Amino acid sequence: MIREVQWIVCGIFTVLILGVSCAEPPVQQDYPIQPVSFESVRLDDDFWSPRLKTNRDVTIPQDLKKLDEKGRIRNFLKAAGQMEGNEFEGEFSFNDSDIFKVIEGASNSLVLFPDPDLARQLDDFIDIIASVQDDDGYLFTPARLVHPVKTIQFNNLKTRWKELRWSHELYNLGHMYEAAAAHYRATGKRNFLNIAIKSADFICDEFGPEALQTVPGHQEVELGLVQLFRVTDQQKYLELAKYFLDERGHANGRELGGAYNQDHKPVIEQYTAVGHAVRACYMYAGMTDVAALTGDEEYIKALDAIWEDVVSGKQSLTGGVGARRKGESFGDPYELPNRDVYNETCAAIANAMWNYRMFLYHGDAKFIDVLERVIYNGFLAGISLDGQLFFYPNPLAADGKYTFNKGSAERVDWWKCSCCMTNVVRFLPEILGYMYAVENDNVYINLFAGGESTVEVEGNSVRIRQETRYPWNGNVRMTITPERTGDFTLCVRIPGWSQNQPMPSDLYRYQTADAGTVMMFVNGDAVPLDLKKGYARINRQWESGDVVELKIPMLVRRVLSHDNLAENRGRIAIERGPLVYCVEGIDNGGSVSQLTLPDAMELIASFDADLLGGLTVIKGENFRAIPYYAWAHRGIGEMTVWMPKE
Repeated sequence: MIREVQWIVCGIFTVLILGVSCAEPPVQQDYPIQPVSFESVRLDDDFWSPRLKTNRDVTIPQDLKKLDEKGRIRNFLKAAGQMEGNEFEGEFSFNDSDIFKVIEGASNSLVLFPDPDLARQLDDFIDIIASVQDDDGYLFTPARLVHPVKTIQFNNLKTRWKELRWSHELYNLGHMYEAAAAHYRATGKRNFLNIAIKSADFICDEFGPEALQTVPGHQEVELGLVQLFRVTDQQKYLELAKYFLDERGHANGRELGGAYNQDHKPVIEQYTAVGHAVRACYMYAGMTDVAALTGDEEYIKALDAIWEDVVSGKQSLTGGVGARRKGESFGDPYELPNRDVYNETCAAIANAMWNYRMFLYHGDAKFIDVLERVIYNGFLAGISLDGQLFFYPNPLAADGKYTFNKGSAERVDWWKCSCCMTNVVRFLPEILGYMYAVENDNVYINLFAGGESTVEVEGNSVRIRQETRYPWNGNVRMTITPERTGDFTLCVRIPGWSQNQPMPSDLYRYQTADAGTVMMFVNGDAVPLDLKKGYARINRQWESGDVVELKIPMLVRRVLSHDNLAENRGRIAIERGPLVYCVEGIDNGGSVSQLTLPDAMELIASFDADLLGGLTVIKGENFRAIPYYAWAHRGIGEMTVWMPKE
């Protein structure tokens, strides 16, 4: 029987639950806090609604076109014998994953924006994918084609699984499983799900303690196996995902992959963030799920230590992670350059996934504080406002000459390694699934955006409507409409930035402690902020039409770095609300290198409705700053987040 999936985070990257060992089936548990599905959220918001519409109208169609132009679809057609030729197109064996990610993103878009033509197009893709699958379930187009990377030969059945550190055979399957689960949830059709099940049944026989003992080079198949577990209740998928995770760091007849892909030691012995940032954060998200399912305190001990390591010394002010270009990897503590930082867009997505799961486990707003910083800054800068162009790295400074973006000094529409633009389309809707959560009689409001959602609170259906101009304004009006009068607790997140804490650590600090006073009202009457783990808790008998108003002062704040962050000594950054600001040459006489931000300079915020779709700018005596996410939309030029004080 198909299990009803309540645990959907926007239909994208649904829970990454990894079970316990194959020898000991896991006891069924789950997070104490359950997310509210993106299907239950409808936005009517000036900031996020246009981005979701652009994702549907522009980015998904553009990605679909690129899949055709760049040979991704031709690889499948040739592998299926439906097109002449046997040459694999593209340099990377993970190119198959681009099709799977776009199918996932498009499937979730269908939930928000029904589109029969798009649904038929996805079915056509699925038919092609089915025709490539071997009788035993194996599916990997490079295995049927001549691959241009001569050091890795796949076109021989005897080479299956021989190059897992780099082949991405299992990585591709993970994305296929996620896409199949998303397509099933969106359409109710089993055509893609059946392909995924056939494949997953096959690899369950191929890998494990009594079979092939190894791990994937990129932690993605674990995510997909868990998706399949959620929609099928097949315990073996969960067990295999857990096996892949726990086998890391164990040299059972193989060479370890090392710190680059977190295969240098067992996962429960890892206490610092190392290696490729995307691989790492995917793994940490999976480990969080294991802890939720099994109550394994060793996982929690490791995860809490890793999280503290990241937020205390390995995260840019924008929320980006992965400081080093070499290996797209985490650096040492306080190794956070500005111009040369990497901060891959995919790493921002993975970091958001992990932090949300940490919130579901611990119930602490500090994890949502990090998530919010990521989505408004480090992630959002990765895609242009028109949805057509992308950053792979996201630096905090640019000179207009250095071609940091894989050969370009500006956003581009495609790369040979096209992971980020296909990842964006499936992540944007997920933001809706991060807004609300429920724990028994506690209703969590995590993020602020106009629109409404219906949540179930111990058998009572409660509609919550938000009206706000966040992030430009800190006033949020929430109308609470329970199906019947009932007693429950509304837990409203009070952002860390409004409590004088830009990051939940001492990595960054505000220059002054004047954040203003956050105020809350219920039906017009002021109520005290009963704060617990960063949430203002209001317990009462709720009736239809009750109104909660949150008023958060949005002051312009100066930000300083920890003294150990050498590159930022003597420098200062600007924030307002959840947004990090930057200065661009186009607004400042063509250059930013001459700008300073003395302590005495007055900073004034004002909304400019005509600039880049409307945004709040900050002006000083000698400069104008814009939100970081909006930079690089008006030509190539200089930019910086951190300005010298003198």
